[in-house]
Amino acid sequence: MTLIASSLLFSFSTVAAIPNHVAYNTGDAILKPMIMSRFVEMSSARKVPNLAFSDTQGNVIHLNQFKGKLVFIHLWATWCAPCIKEIPQIDAIRQQNADKDLVVIPLSIDEESEKVAPFLAKYNLADFKTWLDPNMDIDQIMPANVVPATYILDGSGNLVGFLRGYLDWSDKDIQPYLEKLTAKYAGK
Repeated sequence: MTLIASSLLFSFSTVAAIPNHVAYNTGDAILKPMIMSRFVEMSSARKVPNLAFSDTQGNVIHLNQFKGKLVFIHLWATWCAPCIKEIPQIDAIRQQNADKDLVVIPLSIDEESEKVAPFLAKYNLADFKTWLDPNMDIDQIMPANVVPATYILDGSGNLVGFLRGYLDWSDKDIQPYLEKLTAKYAGK
């Protein structure tokens, strides 16, 4: 086998894929507002591993600690220009849903995680609570090759939806849609 063929084989064999272990059929999709047209509500919930992430102070969270809540994992990176615009919007969603069954987990996939806190400070976002995934373990749930990206997990930690790419999260139709997703999936 040539070196090029070996490299291609390695590249294709290490690409993450959507988990294929079906947990349950999700039923009828929730009617989406136009702004959410690119959001995919999956027809079958998919089991995902219990991943752990740390924050900029070294505190660790595990996905399974959010049982009974809808988990909104939002991938971003310091080198992603649209992510900078989304950060305040994502933080507003987190604050608006702090007393609800919706947990927002902003997740930086920067390989050099020590640069995340100074980056946030530079853009006056030092209070933005984010988690770090320098090894891109999130790849075990969905490919982390596009940022920003959002993955939605149900109350049992199963993947039920995703959106890849930029979205104006401040749109007035998003919060009611998130509330419908929470009502449908938080208790699963």
